[in-house]
Amino acid sequence: MAGIGLSLPSNSTHRPAFSSSTPRSSSPRCCLSSVKMTVSVDEQKKTFTLKKSEEAFNAAKELMPGGVNSPVRAFKSVGGQPIVIDSVKGSHMWDIDGNEYIDYVGSWGPAIIGHADDEVLAALAETMKKGTSFGAPCLLENVLAKMVISAVPSIEMVRFVNSGTEACMGVLRLARAFTGRTKIIKFEGCYHGHADPYLVKAGSGVATLGLPDSPGVPKSATADTLTSPYNDITTVENLFNAHKGEIAAVILEPVVGNAGFIKPKPEFLNFLKKITKENDALLIFDEVMTGFRLAYGGAQEYFGVTPDLTTLGKIIGGGLPVGAYGGRREIMEMVAPAGPMYQAGTLSGNPLAMTAGIHTLKRLQEPGTYEYLDKITGQLIGGIVDAGKKAGHAISGGHISGMFGFFFTDGPVYSFEDAKKSDTAKFAKFYRAMLEEGVYFAPSQFEAGFTGLKHTEEDIQRTIDAAEKVFKDL
Repeated sequence: MAGIGLSLPSNSTHRPAFSSSTPRSSSPRCCLSSVKMTVSVDEQKKTFTLKKSEEAFNAAKELMPGGVNSPVRAFKSVGGQPIVIDSVKGSHMWDIDGNEYIDYVGSWGPAIIGHADDEVLAALAETMKKGTSFGAPCLLENVLAKMVISAVPSIEMVRFVNSGTEACMGVLRLARAFTGRTKIIKFEGCYHGHADPYLVKAGSGVATLGLPDSPGVPKSATADTLTSPYNDITTVENLFNAHKGEIAAVILEPVVGNAGFIKPKPEFLNFLKKITKENDALLIFDEVMTGFRLAYGGAQEYFGVTPDLTTLGKIIGGGLPVGAYGGRREIMEMVAPAGPMYQAGTLSGNPLAMTAGIHTLKRLQEPGTYEYLDKITGQLIGGIVDAGKKAGHAISGGHISGMFGFFFTDGPVYSFEDAKKSDTAKFAKFYRAMLEEGVYFAPSQFEAGFTGLKHTEEDIQRTIDAAEKVFKDL
């Protein structure tokens, strides 16, 4: 099979590892990027315009609800004109007006090895020669499944789907089927996709737009959804006591990314593991964001806590639409056709998504990967927070590996309630000013940020320099 080895890759590198200070060599586009980046911040700001983006967005509003296909892209919480992207490469992106940005969104997480990676693109080109969709089994599914199973501690069997939302829908049905119970516990500010049962005190775009839930979701769909503040052990204990023998599962983002970046308290994940086991309920980690990002084995490897079930997405498709859920064999064998719980998908296991995922995970196995991500991300968030404090602003932040966030509040931030104390108006001003300086963060105070292997120390320093300038004028 062109470009793909069918044996499971070992942990040894298949090529020399990059240095700790400089990611691997880039394409001519990246070389052009480094030339462009020598332009001073002031020169870039003078030429900054969004005229073409404005025209395109105004046209889009007549064609699509709000002019976008996902709400946060409309810049409602930060104001100003959304940018319309033309191309991406490495750690940079270009809009249709020709503005260049250092990108800390990374397609909301998947671009961990950099946008438009040359090896991934070459492998996709070879795979496309055989077809773009089979609707039937292909060997590539076996390869990626073996890689996921060997990496993620909780997963003994896996089912591929097409999005994180679909993965979370499937895992909820599976948890209910396996336990014979209906109630679930989720946490305020944690977003598990837009399926009806999860749209209760959700994060992501729901938090950004200030919507407590969503019209169109019947009360019956959320009647079995119980909620607790994140990091709140007492409330979880009370919910289990009040609903003895009724709770099928507890689901959470082990590190919150959809209410901003929020870490679990040291005892929190171990407590959830213990209480679910004591009550014959299942513990589900939604690792759509954290999977293969905090560590090769995800948050469960990083924290040393193994859930019963896990959802994945983003990175395992290398930027193509993908999702997955998996867990212990005895649970997964409930899924059709092995068992009675039905779930299906025409494009599941798509050969292009499998190819991109395989080559992305291979790259992440190289020595020094997560050490490099942790180093540059620590430099980034430390520099931004320090710059903000020196300029007299209330700001706090943190990171783990290649995931980070900061809030315009003194902190600490342990829950969505804490996050909502942030000065969102100040964040909006900061965001728009940073955009003009050529830095692209997620357009919401309530979204995590991401770094990748193609972010250089020059990218990081330029971002900190821009932040220092913006904070002084904020």
